[in-house]
Amino acid sequence: MKPQVESFLRKHMLDADLISMDEICDRFMDEMKAGLEGRASSLAMIPSFCSPEAEFKAGETVIVIDAGGTNFRTCLVTFGEDLEPVISDFRKIRMPGFDKEVSASEFFSIMADEVGRLIDKSDRIGFCFSYAATILPDGDGIPECFSKEIKAPEIIGKHLGKEILAELERRGHDVSKKRIIVMNDTVTTLLAAQKNNTSGSYDGCIGFILGTGTNTAYIEKNANIKKLDASAFNGELQIVNVESGCLDLCLGDLDLKFFNTTAEPENYRFEKMISGAYLGPLAHVVISAAVEENLFSESFSLAFSELDTLTTIEMNSFLLEEEDSILMKCASNEEDYDTLMEILGSFIARAAKLTAANLASAMLITDYGKDEDHPVLINADGTTFDVTAYLKSYTTEYLDAFLAEKGRRAVITHISNSPVIGSAIGALTL
Repeated sequence: MKPQVESFLRKHMLDADLISMDEICDRFMDEMKAGLEGRASSLAMIPSFCSPEAEFKAGETVIVIDAGGTNFRTCLVTFGEDLEPVISDFRKIRMPGFDKEVSASEFFSIMADEVGRLIDKSDRIGFCFSYAATILPDGDGIPECFSKEIKAPEIIGKHLGKEILAELERRGHDVSKKRIIVMNDTVTTLLAAQKNNTSGSYDGCIGFILGTGTNTAYIEKNANIKKLDASAFNGELQIVNVESGCLDLCLGDLDLKFFNTTAEPENYRFEKMISGAYLGPLAHVVISAAVEENLFSESFSLAFSELDTLTTIEMNSFLLEEEDSILMKCASNEEDYDTLMEILGSFIARAAKLTAANLASAMLITDYGKDEDHPVLINADGTTFDVTAYLKSYTTEYLDAFLAEKGRRAVITHISNSPVIGSAIGALTL
């Protein structure tokens, strides 16, 4: 690496070698424990009131609702003779409130339209709700706010399951035996991994999402969730939604500069250093600083100044050396190309090390993964993790090396249709 590039990266805390996995994990776990105990913390540590254990029966059918992003999905999941989940009667529509603001009655009416066609197929309903929500001991959920451009302000504070069933009852359906469990998408991602653990090959599971945003769910002892009344949940274990993207962490001056350009500078700081919505724009701030410190030629500086911002897709296009990359056109000579590749390569390595620390923390706070032959199974979902150049491979390398030092072991996998499969499994815990 060029000395001037190395100096730049170290000056702005962009060099992955400067990051201590131990220190980041300690920070994570301190905040996690505070959140579990109800003390001030940047991590919400939301109890799911969902057990990681589900009883599977061949032929059992569950209704699944999946609300996330721009789409609202409904389907049936039936467990076959081999207990493998089979998805049927799948339908996808636009998420209510995405195209225009909707009232509470409109919101639940649209949901009832979709669920009503399936309501006689099962008494159990698993609802994956990929927005911030308080989960209640009976499994219902109360939305706290909407992200992803959903405009349905009247829904905030209402009981999702209760309102859907009430609307179905108004339409003449018998809902007296119907039960709904509302789960965050990280919880369903974890439960989908649990389906691969019926033989006991793995010592627990973790649900991890790194896409537009990021979050993590893990299995915790109820005795450690001290902010809950001991009688609030039956059983020894339940899944906890960490809300890990909210960790209050700022590594360098350019991170802080970028945070201050976002709508909520004090919130979601960890997410803003690793997730798809922010990696590109943060890289734009980093490259701009490198331009100001004369690491690039005048021709690069002029071309780059034409870019108002940078998306993660555009950044990745350069790292993958795609010919039509915007940055490839800026770095038209070998010297600029090499400099930019070194900066962005280190930038991704840093994001990977932070990601590895996140995953390691969800293990180290528990006793899982100490048996070499029974590692923890991490189900990792999200386009950013899957397609960003080097991110997945670097994360795996950092995680494996760090856990080996701690006498732990994990395996990362990706299970297709995790929200749907996990929602069905969650409903079986009712």
